Amino acid sequence: MDEPGDTPILLATGNGDKQRTFRSLLAGLPLAPVTPAELGISASPDEDGDTHKAIAREKAIRWSEAGSMLAIASDGGLAIPALGPAWESRHTRRFAGPAVDDSQRVDRLLELMKPFTGADRSASWAEAVAIAHKGRLLASWDVLGADGEIALARPARPVPEFWAFTVWTFPQYDKTYNQLTAGERDSLNDHWARLGHLVRRFFQSIFVPPMG
Repeated sequence: MDEPGDTPILLATGNGDKQRTFRSLLAGLPLAPVTPAELGISASPDEDGDTHKAIAREKAIRWSEAGSMLAIASDGGLAIPALGPAWESRHTRRFAGPAVDDSQRVDRLLELMKPFTGADRSASWAEAVAIAHKGRLLASWDVLGADGEIALARPARPVPEFWAFTVWTFPQYDKTYNQLTAGERDSLNDHWARLGHLVRRFFQSIFVPPMG
């Protein structure tokens, strides 16, 4: 439970699943997470940076300006080395075009992967997190997470907002990423687990609460 003296921090996303992930990163810290909806604010940061870290930084800066407070933001995508220039992790959500749904995105990715077998179907997740205060960047990190592979067949139903997780599989567990337990994700060097350590170390060892 947040204490009265905890420092407010804006969870810079309108996505409920991402908000829950941010809360888990901040658990146990003297911070009081709030959402844009709770504050009645919005922001429209550019997402045309050339790296996930650049995009996460821009999001954190713009949302921290909109809320005039501390903010945490992220950006990530699926990294698929075999596809080379035909795939860019920054465009995971929009690679198939603006007017498609998650089911169509799955179909398009599986179509791109048809020529590849075995190790050439390997994929991992790139994720960046940034923290800013009132328009000033305080810290940022990026990591490449667990090694899995792209499924051979489409799932029955993609997960809304996180469609890529339903085709990113881990044969050692015979599960897709969204089916893994917390313990299984930790055993795989999960991107969020690693980022959680970095975020907590920053707030515990480096961060100085702003005055006013």
